Amino acid sequence: MKKWNLIVDVALCENCNNCVLAAKDELVDNTFPGYSVPHERQGRGVVWLERRTRGSAHMVDTAYRPAMCGHCDAGPCLAAGADGAVRKREDGIVLIDPVKAKGRRDLVDACPYGAIVWNEAEQVPQNWFFDAHLLDAGWTAPRCTAVCPTQAIEAVRVSDEDMATRAEAERLRTWHPEWSTRPRLYYRNLHRFDRAFVGASLLTREGEEVACVAGARVLLRHGGELVSRTISDAFGDFRFDDLPPDGVTYQIGIECDGLLPVVLDVEMEDGSRHLGDILLVKQLGPRASGGSTATPVVEHAL
Repeated sequence: MKKWNLIVDVALCENCNNCVLAAKDELVDNTFPGYSVPHERQGRGVVWLERRTRGSAHMVDTAYRPAMCGHCDAGPCLAAGADGAVRKREDGIVLIDPVKAKGRRDLVDACPYGAIVWNEAEQVPQNWFFDAHLLDAGWTAPRCTAVCPTQAIEAVRVSDEDMATRAEAERLRTWHPEWSTRPRLYYRNLHRFDRAFVGASLLTREGEEVACVAGARVLLRHGGELVSRTISDAFGDFRFDDLPPDGVTYQIGIECDGLLPVVLDVEMEDGSRHLGDILLVKQLGPRASGGSTATPVVEHAL
């Protein structure tokens, strides 16, 4: 049995709000018997965007996460609305019955993701129902996929087995998997939203002149094991991403021909870390066999 899933690429979302507006345009002031009564014009809709900013100084990035009903296979709303107020179709879509759910404000609280909103005017709870009325009329995808200018949103109808294979191959993740609701809403590059990075800028000095250090070899280790490696760019910047936001200490090793190697201990705490400018010292004379480490001059305190 093929079922609907939604895949959102966090790295491609540019906060244009087209998906939000498309849902409002489709659902406000419109009645779709068996699917929905008119949604409210004001207030947060059933599709919304969340923002997360990471880092500091010049090494900052902001990511946006389009959020909506995940059409969970084990959603608490299904249990709370088991009397027919909430049902899951064979194609995976979760529908809130606008008649049987009337007055059921408790269904709003049943969703841990906050994906069910209360319509005060109609006295009904409402979700983004995957534009099921359009799909049933022959559309091949919900409106949010068509209006996204960066193609950050993709709707796919495949078997559960094929979806699991794709999720593993493409490193797709769900939001709060520890809640065990088994949502059908998957994210690509979700680390931009819920993980951390560490980075710095490498500089060297020749008299009064300060220059960026490009091409330096940077290694990230944890407990002596190599985690990742990278090379500083033309601006002397390097960054390691997709790291736990706190509770882990890493060792960063920096090497560049003609400059003394450096080793730093960096503890991840309270999110991403920009270590500032690291001034590398020129090496005097031949480097001893096996190399050595030196304490760097860091212009911004670690």
